[in-house]
Amino acid sequence: MHEEFLHYLWVNKKLPFTQLKTHLNENLEINHFGQFLQNAGPDIFNAQISIDQQKWAGNIEIHIKSSDWYAHHHEKDSNYDNVILHVVWENDSPVFRKDNSEIPTLELKNYIPLSEINNYQSLIVSKTWINCENHISEIDAFIWNNWLESLFLNRLERKSEFIDKRLLETNFDWEAVFFEMLAKNFGLNTNGECFYELAKSIPFSIIRKESFHVENLEALFFGKLHLLEEAIEDDYYLRLKKIWNYLKLKYKVPTTMVQQPQFFQLRPDNFPTIRLSQLLNLFANKQNLFSQIILANSYVEIKKLLECDTSDYWKHHYNFSKTSKSKSKTLSKQFIDLLIINTIIPIKFCYEKNLGKLNIEDLIKLLEGIPPEKNSIIDKFFEFKVKASCAFETQSLLELKNEYCKKNRCLKCAVGLQLLKN
Repeated sequence: MHEEFLHYLWVNKKLPFTQLKTHLNENLEINHFGQFLQNAGPDIFNAQISIDQQKWAGNIEIHIKSSDWYAHHHEKDSNYDNVILHVVWENDSPVFRKDNSEIPTLELKNYIPLSEINNYQSLIVSKTWINCENHISEIDAFIWNNWLESLFLNRLERKSEFIDKRLLETNFDWEAVFFEMLAKNFGLNTNGECFYELAKSIPFSIIRKESFHVENLEALFFGKLHLLEEAIEDDYYLRLKKIWNYLKLKYKVPTTMVQQPQFFQLRPDNFPTIRLSQLLNLFANKQNLFSQIILANSYVEIKKLLECDTSDYWKHHYNFSKTSKSKSKTLSKQFIDLLIINTIIPIKFCYEKNLGKLNIEDLIKLLEGIPPEKNSIIDKFFEFKVKASCAFETQSLLELKNEYCKKNRCLKCAVGLQLLKN
């Protein structure tokens, strides 16, 4: 038995209202089930009950065993002084308030039908991948679509915590935070953290001042990564080295080593040298990029704003030591789509939320114009007849798998609740 199941029974009123008695055989009526807030303190707030026609108003605590009250040290916590009912699966110990009066206890195990318990247990018993894999495709379309929207909103709320924290640290310098998030996502999974720490390590006031000279930006970033310290006879390399030596003295840039970028097992087009050059050229050639991104509402507008190439040098290089066949290295459509999903959407969400002008429908519409992402999680959902037609749906499915299925939060999931009702 899990406490989450008892929460489910209470919140969804799965109790025989006319038959309830306390552990002392007193008649118990639930006049108001209260609010399940999941905050610190009792599980249920502002409930109303009657015990032998005596009315009580206050909070309710739910446990598997009544002795859990003492195991969790609630007797020492003033937040629990106003508990009027202790709801448990098994009453194995009397529980007392600080004034030594006994808290009425409702023992549930004799009130819940076996069918309800079997339904719950069949749902939470792990299958090969997710608990509901045999039935998830049968969920009503209206419930499913509403749940996808809730999942997407949850995902954005969770991602926004990281951005909101950084905004506070930068005194709400939106441009700086936007640039850091862009850097992180230009680095992809392999170099994302390295690029993010790199962007943070150079004061954005310097980046802003030098943003009109892409060579200066490349010198700053490659220099900070200690990639300009070898004895390489290459005109561009030597020029960047000279600029770096000047800029680090001019701005007193700390030369402390940040995390080193990884080249190993990357396709050449994903080398950190190439991705950094693309990022810095984007920032240098698209002045006021943040403002333009915020004002843009359509996929076409945003895609055009994010289109960029490397500096000329990197069109025939992947690193400083060797030339390669010359080719343009513009951002692919797939890469731009990833930037929109992982950078633009979260930033727009945070910005609109801060202004009090959030329009979630516009963000969903933007993602509906992007093809579905391809990864092992989406492929696995497809095996169980759950098909995604756009990036909005794949983002929601990723949230479902990582934040609900992996954590066995079936009773917090619209799919799990619907299957229990069925």
